[in-house]
Amino acid sequence: MGNKTRIVVLRKRELIYTGIFAALAITLVVLLFLMFRPQSDGSSDTGARPIASSKYKPGVYTTPVSMGGHTVDVEVTVDADQINGVRLVNLDEAVLTMYPLVEPAMEHIASQICETQSLEGLTCPEGSQYTSQVLVNAVSEALEKAEGTVEAQ
Repeated sequence: MGNKTRIVVLRKRELIYTGIFAALAITLVVLLFLMFRPQSDGSSDTGARPIASSKYKPGVYTTPVSMGGHTVDVEVTVDADQINGVRLVNLDEAVLTMYPLVEPAMEHIASQICETQSLEGLTCPEGSQYTSQVLVNAVSEALEKAEGTVEAQ
């Protein structure tokens, strides 16, 4: 006879807030668990690349560059550890006539890239900065293909 019946009054708003906070707490716990669990293969995710025996996959890689209504290909030839050559292919007379700075700019850039083996610190011929930048971007894309970071097209 000592049992007393109690009536609990819950408001709908309190139930909704409690449910939302409980769902957020569960989601947070799951995310923390997934982020900080040990790696199953024994390697840690430090963001470092695995040590590879070569920098590039040897071959010839091309990247198309649109100039006006024409397409010119920038061709990069690489060995396992170095850039052997950079040149323009499919260079039409119409492109040479409309863009006379393309060929000298590419020769200037290609000699620097082959000499330094890097795209850093390149100088552009006077008056062809934009053309040189377009060509350097195309060379960069071709080198990314050679490194295997971008799927070849």
